[in-house]
Amino acid sequence: MHALIVFAHPDPDSLTHAAAARVAEGLRAAGHSAELADLAGEGFDPRYGQADHDAYRERAPHPPQVRAEQARIDRADALVLVFPVYWWSMPGLLKGWVDRVFSNNWAYATRDGRVVGQLQRLQVHLFGIGGADQRSYVKHAYDVAMKTQIDHGVFDYCGACVASSTVRFDTEGRDRQPHLDAAFELGRAVFEGEGCRAA
Repeated sequence: MHALIVFAHPDPDSLTHAAAARVAEGLRAAGHSAELADLAGEGFDPRYGQADHDAYRERAPHPPQVRAEQARIDRADALVLVFPVYWWSMPGLLKGWVDRVFSNNWAYATRDGRVVGQLQRLQVHLFGIGGADQRSYVKHAYDVAMKTQIDHGVFDYCGACVASSTVRFDTEGRDRQPHLDAAFELGRAVFEGEGCRAA
């Protein structure tokens, strides 16, 4: 089985980069293949522009960069997003990737007035890296808001299966190892067990 690991952080020494690499190591240790998509390092343009809007309105094909990302997802059996939590959500670079790539007539379509998700075959794992403690997330229901916005609002809308959704708390400390260990275990478990749940 093959997984695409998409991550978004400008600093190659970040915990985000290290965690994405550990997810890949876990996948390979379990006998699977993995591709790393470093959106910052690859220079992905997150700006939803006129060409994207024209594709949405079915006036033009999707831009080449978008088609290339869709092809990477099409090759994968699972998608793993590794991201720092910025303002209780994913960073703008990753959100722009979602805005552009998860497009009309690829991720979803409208048929007879109904939206139909087209990514039912795709298993999704979310690995957020949060600086705040768990108490802050629970106190203000940020954890619930993130699941509503990302798990349900993006992936359930597209018919994809959110198999796991994790936020690591208190990641600003010196000891990265527990977070890296969790990333490795996520990689090892991507294709284990039942996997999917309703988002």
